[in-house]
Amino acid sequence: MPAGVCGCCGPLRPRYKRLVDNIFPEDPKDGLSKSDMEKLTFYAVSAPEKLDRIGEYLAEKLSRDVVRHRYGYVVIAMEALDQLLMACHSQSIKPFVESFLRMVAKLLESREPDLQVLGTNSFVKFANIEEDTPSYHRRYDFFVSQFSAMCHSTHEDPETRTRIRVAGIKGLQGVVRKTVNDELQAIIWEPQHMDKLIPSMLFNMQDSEDLDRAGHPSTPSVVGQDGEENPAALAENCFRELLGRAAYGNMNNAVRPVLVHLDNHGLWDPNEFAVSCFRIIMYSIQAQHSHHVIQQVLNHLDTNNRTTPRVRAGIVQVLLETVAIAAKGSVGPTVLEVFNTLLKHLRMSVDLELGESSRRNSSSSVSSVRGKESDERIVQNAIIQTIGFFGGNLPDYQRAEVMMFIMGKVPVYGTPCHTLDTVKIGHQGTKRIQTMLLSSLIMVTSGFKSKSMAAALPPSFLDPLFSISLMEDSELRQLVLEILHNIIDRHDNRAKLRGIRIIPNVSALKFKREKISKQDITFMKKHGQQLYRHIYLGCKEEDNVHKNFELLFTTLAILTIELANEEVVIDLIRLSMALQEMALANEENMPMFIRCGIMALVAAYLNFLSKMIAHLPLCQHVSKVIELRNLDAPYLLPEHVFRDKCQLPESLDKNDRQVYFQASDMAECLAGPGYNVERLSIPYVPQVTGSGLCRADEDRLSRRKSFVDTISLQVDIMSNSLPDKSLLAEEITFETLKKAIDTTGLEEQEREKRRQVMEKFQKAPFEEIAAHCESKANMLHDRLAQIFELTIRPPPSPSGVVSISTGHTQHPSVPVYEMKFPDLCVY
Repeated sequence: MPAGVCGCCGPLRPRYKRLVDNIFPEDPKDGLSKSDMEKLTFYAVSAPEKLDRIGEYLAEKLSRDVVRHRYGYVVIAMEALDQLLMACHSQSIKPFVESFLRMVAKLLESREPDLQVLGTNSFVKFANIEEDTPSYHRRYDFFVSQFSAMCHSTHEDPETRTRIRVAGIKGLQGVVRKTVNDELQAIIWEPQHMDKLIPSMLFNMQDSEDLDRAGHPSTPSVVGQDGEENPAALAENCFRELLGRAAYGNMNNAVRPVLVHLDNHGLWDPNEFAVSCFRIIMYSIQAQHSHHVIQQVLNHLDTNNRTTPRVRAGIVQVLLETVAIAAKGSVGPTVLEVFNTLLKHLRMSVDLELGESSRRNSSSSVSSVRGKESDERIVQNAIIQTIGFFGGNLPDYQRAEVMMFIMGKVPVYGTPCHTLDTVKIGHQGTKRIQTMLLSSLIMVTSGFKSKSMAAALPPSFLDPLFSISLMEDSELRQLVLEILHNIIDRHDNRAKLRGIRIIPNVSALKFKREKISKQDITFMKKHGQQLYRHIYLGCKEEDNVHKNFELLFTTLAILTIELANEEVVIDLIRLSMALQEMALANEENMPMFIRCGIMALVAAYLNFLSKMIAHLPLCQHVSKVIELRNLDAPYLLPEHVFRDKCQLPESLDKNDRQVYFQASDMAECLAGPGYNVERLSIPYVPQVTGSGLCRADEDRLSRRKSFVDTISLQVDIMSNSLPDKSLLAEEITFETLKKAIDTTGLEEQEREKRRQVMEKFQKAPFEEIAAHCESKANMLHDRLAQIFELTIRPPPSPSGVVSISTGHTQHPSVPVYEMKFPDLCVY
């Protein structure tokens, strides 16, 4: 009965109900009664313990109005709730908030767009309120799901669809602001919520008409030209805000949905949107979290290792953008892991390309196979660009490690390569990998400045690099020289050289140089002979082109600028004279273009050297020879020999001494303090150092050079030794062996030789002495190998048979049991 009386009698109703009822006018079009609302607000502030009841009563009225479609009163109720929320900040507001959230949820569940937008706006206002105490039990799962659904609205009316999507994005932004700063709401970062938040934002960002602006670190405008809010820009702002608040342990959950969304919507090809997304990510997150993003992209690349080439290329290009931004800050411990993963995918791409090429003949569509090959080239180029750009932006101390790491992956003759199995991919695949890795090394070493050459070029890096410089491929040799230029040229002097030419005034180029340090002097004493040897051998390769000679000239010039003291200058002059002698002697039957190219290289370099050290007598001598060449032998100068239609001579006349540089004349020019001109009388001979790689290189070169010579040697032995058995027996006696290794002569000659040896051991560098002794041992070994090969060669034809074929008589061979062997060869 008392309850019934209260319900019927207005004056007996609770005061908070009367105050709530008074704010609703008879006509909802009149809006909220401001005076009555002020009374309700004053009552709520004065009696905060009544807030929960006020909230429950308002929620009850709102639910009733929603069901009855009395939307005017719904708007008044939400306005009253908003004002109460903004005015009341007490401990008792917690129960009121629960009622408020239930009312917002009721509006979001309705089918009316206006009510959804109204509920969203109220939630955003609530999200901007900073509560004094955290909430232990409040959850926002429903709001995440509902706002995400609104972001994907497909309403028929475009304007209404845009309003709903904007409201959904604002609601998600409110959830983010309300939860990310609350340690008790860490559940928002769990995958089930991130899988709804992130795709909803990306879905709306796809509609952006300016992807380039979307990737910029600045925040775009959320208002369009027509005054309406732009869902794409608003979603981007929310995306940035979410990522900016991501903690260390939440990065993986924030990035993974982005990758999944790009996969589901096929946004890797084309990948403009993917690139813009990751630019936003990298600019929004904290710098120390960058390596988490890189790791996620690398893992995703591993997951998609069997997808189409264009998808993989799109992922690699996204990785390029990611590491380009991350390299400017902190990359973390994933530096080498990035390169290791990229090199693995580079190998896989080469395998796939070669596999498609091998199946070309059996394929029904040749054009489709070529298309796949070109797609794989896109992947490979993207990987190389990523490797080079990433390494090029690292600090010098990390870049040196990356250089060593990449060089360790390059397939080199004579060394095991644990990562790249060159047996399976063959010569063509090995060459492609070598070319691409060296190209990436060029990008990594670009701009590399090392105070010490010993630190920049340790033996573990220098030996395999020089081993590649002896390959039978001019392109590989060019790449090696460019890498050396990047490392040695610490003052950016290459651009001033502008190719191989006779520079009239070296001082006008204003080369930057410093006094050579003690560490660099030690480096040249230790590795100078190795540098000279590979320059010497690289000059006589038959497939050299104009660019090879340009790079060789640049190498010599940079060595002079950066690392040359008086001793190195003498060594470089000796090297130049040896190159000239090699071109004149032509013991290896080089083409005339190569011989004239070497002559032009020597002329251009000696002209540069003489003017670089500013030695007037030497400058005069070199200029005189160049002037005579201009008149009598222009094909020995770079300006003529490297032209397209240069007439080359049939031979080079050794007796025309005036057009060649003479060591004796240069020694006279350099006579005086400072230069040890006596060393100019000692011809330069390329020596092999003691490393295993250099020995392997020497074996490979010897096989390349002596293949034809070995055949001719066998023919000579057959024609000269087989007809005369007694002569054959005499040639293979012990005395013959003794004479082969006996280099002594008459007593006077022996005394003179001893004097020269003593003088050489007193004045020559230790490295040259050691290399000379080693070359003599190698020569002895080769001579003995030839003799023993003669003694154990099987007979070419059956005994006693004389046959005539193709006009040549084949002499009868000697049976093995009748051959006479030296005693040392019989056991």
